[in-house]
Amino acid sequence: MRGNLVTAGALWNLSFDDERNPEAIAAAGGVEALVSLAQSCSKGSRVLKENAAGALWGLAISEENSIAIGQCGGVAPLIALVHSAAQSVHETAAGALWNLAFNPGNALRIVEEGGVPALVHVCIGNGIHNLFLLDIKLVTELCGLINVHTMYRMDEFALIGTSSESTPRSSSIEMAKGKALKSIKSFLRSFFDPQTFAAAAASSSLAPLWQVAESSYIQEAGHLRCSETVIARFVAMLRNPSSTIKACAIFALVQFTALGSRHAPHHVVLLRDAGAPWVLRVAAAAATAPLDAKVFARIVLRNLE
Repeated sequence: MRGNLVTAGALWNLSFDDERNPEAIAAAGGVEALVSLAQSCSKGSRVLKENAAGALWGLAISEENSIAIGQCGGVAPLIALVHSAAQSVHETAAGALWNLAFNPGNALRIVEEGGVPALVHVCIGNGIHNLFLLDIKLVTELCGLINVHTMYRMDEFALIGTSSESTPRSSSIEMAKGKALKSIKSFLRSFFDPQTFAAAAASSSLAPLWQVAESSYIQEAGHLRCSETVIARFVAMLRNPSSTIKACAIFALVQFTALGSRHAPHHVVLLRDAGAPWVLRVAAAAATAPLDAKVFARIVLRNLE
């Protein structure tokens, strides 16, 4: 077991150290081995669980690896780790699921395996910045896939009629979605100071904007490096009719493009290519948009220049 602990820890470090490493680890059979470890480590130490989840988190940066992890049965053990009482374990498992959820098949698996209530519980129960940043996209992605979940089961409903089991499940997901969005909205408001934001909105000077940006920056976000696919999903969220989901995306982009952060140049290029500036200008100019969303949109636009 000691060997597994050390190996998983090394793979976790390697997977985040170089963008080519996840593919190399997967080619050597790392996906299957780590999923197997995650499935069997329920009685292991806190560090072993954290390392297993962390290594899968790193591998899931790659879309191909993310799909493979889902197909190998990696979703269920990660959801089990989200239930861990150890903060470091459930945070790391949430991070792995965050990456996996960008693949629609994995997101559906997470819904089917009961991941939404588990993640909402973690998100609400831990008022810490880095966990919020990890969970925000996952929770909103899963909320958006509730309709997909319903459509996925339509053929079954047509054949056997409305299932008495499916109705409570859908109701449970809807309740979890409501709690998640309420929690996320509350978190976003915790960064909102009416006087500071009003000054930033009214001034043509950059100083008030940078004051808001600095006070809103989550340092741990600098470690997150998004792929082209992930960035495209965030841009799609900017068009979502839900003001909360839209605000989620804008706030996350403030983090990803923060001046001086490690991966900001990479994210800026991807956002430009995805057409984000135009969508952000619309958000910043919308008469019905909340003041904080408008100001955050202006900050991202400045970061993209």
